[in-house]
Amino acid sequence: MSTGASDEVDSVLDTGRMSRPTLAVILLCAAVALFDGLDTQLISLAAPAMGPDLHLEPSGFGTVFGIGLFGGLIGATVAGMIGDRVGRKPLVIFGVLVFGVVTLVTPFVGSVGALETVRFFTGIGLGAALPGIISLASEYAPAKSRATIVGLMFCGFPMGAVIGGVLANWLIPDHGWHSVFYVGGVVPLVLLPLLVFRLPESARFLAARGDGVAAARTLERLGIPAGGAGARDEGSAATRSPVVALFKEGRGPGTVLLWAAMFLTLLMTYFLVTWLPTVAVAAGADSGLLAVSTLNLGGILGCLVIGRLADRRRPPLVIGAAYTLGAVAVALIGWATTSDSMLLVVTFVAGLLSVGAQMCTIPLIPQFYDTAQRATGVGWSMGWGRLGGITGPVVGGWLIAAKLSTSSIFVLAGGVSLCAAAVLFGFGMLKRGAAGSATVDAPLKDAASPA
Repeated sequence: MSTGASDEVDSVLDTGRMSRPTLAVILLCAAVALFDGLDTQLISLAAPAMGPDLHLEPSGFGTVFGIGLFGGLIGATVAGMIGDRVGRKPLVIFGVLVFGVVTLVTPFVGSVGALETVRFFTGIGLGAALPGIISLASEYAPAKSRATIVGLMFCGFPMGAVIGGVLANWLIPDHGWHSVFYVGGVVPLVLLPLLVFRLPESARFLAARGDGVAAARTLERLGIPAGGAGARDEGSAATRSPVVALFKEGRGPGTVLLWAAMFLTLLMTYFLVTWLPTVAVAAGADSGLLAVSTLNLGGILGCLVIGRLADRRRPPLVIGAAYTLGAVAVALIGWATTSDSMLLVVTFVAGLLSVGAQMCTIPLIPQFYDTAQRATGVGWSMGWGRLGGITGPVVGGWLIAAKLSTSSIFVLAGGVSLCAAAVLFGFGMLKRGAAGSATVDAPLKDAASPA
């Protein structure tokens, strides 16, 4: 990888302040995350009303949910590798186009097979957009506030789920289940022209592949002094980053731990979101549905608090501590189902700590990899997260079928948060790559700058 212009771009972006144009980049990425969360949630919100039209029992939606998440796994892993060759912006545009169009097709399905096909391709689009927006947000965020900015950007995902719940509650009773998919498809497509004309390519990516002139032009368009970034690095080749590169130069242990962290935390989150209403209502609580909202809202606030602490201290240790405390709150959900008010408080705290920690784990991924591997690293980490998302609801179904007590089920879920904490503590003990490189345990503002 070339150094001259690339190092200059890194220095400019890492030490710079957040300008209005770069804030607009972050907000566009957050909007994509919001629509990603909205479209992911729509199928579960519409399922009760869709079932009779498709002659599908509630239990039959398990395959529909799972195949959508599987599509997301494929989309994230494949798109991540492509993004390190062609850029971050094409991933975002492709992903939004696909999940917008396919979501619009959903109201016209007439069979379970057609619905599964549609959800698979929706998942492809949703998954493909993630490596692009996470990489872009990380590569434009100043180093001193990167964890907070990337984490808050990704808060669009749970916020989309919250908005989806409000929309479904408003639209479905009066306009039918079809209406939520019309909204979920049209709004991302309306955003698409803004992404095409206003979202810049990553200046770090352009510089790393040797196109310092394009990188300098991009920085100037964003109102950032380019300095010496306009120099072209002769002999620099287009970046290629196969998955094997994630394990080279000492990155292997960190890659495995990041995959494990994403798998565990999304297993826990999807388990809670999927089964919390059912288990809570079965235990006698009347606020099971509302508890999912308090869980997500707690996660959004937790992301802000944990992210700010991670920007100032040792990120893996801060996030690991949040997972540890969150494990207690998650385990207590089973005992809180006897009181609606207590359930809402406990799920909010569980979201604040464990779900907030999950969103703050995401910024560690682009920080760990150089520009040449970043989209691939993000894509594969999110792919393992999606695999955890598929596993969580399945394991939950097994536990419920085994007739475990409510308290035991949530103690096990708390144990998953505790395992995620152990993984983050292990990650914090690693050294990044060759001798002299920064430790991943350092504050993000002091950690080795990508590229």
